[in-house]
Amino acid sequence: MMRNLPSYLILGLTLLSMLMPAMAERGPDVSDYPVKEVAKGVYVIHGPLGVPSVENQGFINNPAFVVGDDGIILIDPGSSVQVGEMVLRQVRSVSNLPVVAVFNTHIHGDHWFANQAVREAYPDIPIFGHEEMRKMVEKGDGQAFLATLMRMTEGAVKGTIEVPPGNTATHGDELSLAGITIRILYEPKAHSHSDIMIELPEHRVVFLGDNVMNNRFGRMDSGTFGGNIAAIDMALATQAEIFVPGHGDTGGREVPQTYRRYLSTMKAEVAKYFDEGLSDFEMKPKIIETLGPFHNWVDFERNIGRHINLAYLEVESELF
Repeated sequence: MMRNLPSYLILGLTLLSMLMPAMAERGPDVSDYPVKEVAKGVYVIHGPLGVPSVENQGFINNPAFVVGDDGIILIDPGSSVQVGEMVLRQVRSVSNLPVVAVFNTHIHGDHWFANQAVREAYPDIPIFGHEEMRKMVEKGDGQAFLATLMRMTEGAVKGTIEVPPGNTATHGDELSLAGITIRILYEPKAHSHSDIMIELPEHRVVFLGDNVMNNRFGRMDSGTFGGNIAAIDMALATQAEIFVPGHGDTGGREVPQTYRRYLSTMKAEVAKYFDEGLSDFEMKPKIIETLGPFHNWVDFERNIGRHINLAYLEVESELF
């Protein structure tokens, strides 16, 4: 039958038959989320709070972009190729300028697996991340996170592949891209040991990555309370007025200050009860009572026991 069809139609059907299996290997598209201008030329797409799920399709972070003189800088574009495509649509709803660089704040894939979509749209684009992040990718940490996303979203991120940073950004670096001044802040023992924060001094904005979350608890397994507090102090020492957390709403200095208060209260309370000879299990109800202002934060119940245990181990290790 096909030999009676025009050659262009045969070619089209052949290409379609080749594409259909690839299309079937992709998770569903991600619907557009609203864009908020948090400072002049600085935009954030605030993802839903919580852990990756079927409902949120793995989208939980705060992708952001900055419109410069002749290009756009992307920061933490998201958790999958589908999220990255959504983010690029929202970028284009604001500006037709090209994306000229991407920055990834740390190793956790909900912040950077969307690099794939950006690289597909801009094949030569530089992607920046800390050297520790790049080492972790080489060790397989990215693949492990992707497998977790696949499981938690029941395949919603299917079609996503690793596109890690190829350019290094480290503490004290100052770059000028598309007329935007970018300063890199880094504390090695913070949230994941690979976390950069990105200061835009002329905009008075700091992107905190997961060193700070707003109204949400996150993982502390790879960082330290002391290091995380030091990172927050570093951010607060800037002249910034606007602070973008890795998860949760953007705000003023109260955003990092509130998260710092949680971290410092947790560590101080654990140290107090440690000195009294209590185990982490025994001190848990006392500490939970002290943390009353944080009880309504997302994932409090999921994380509080683990946080107490990690703070206990940190306090214990500081004795030696």
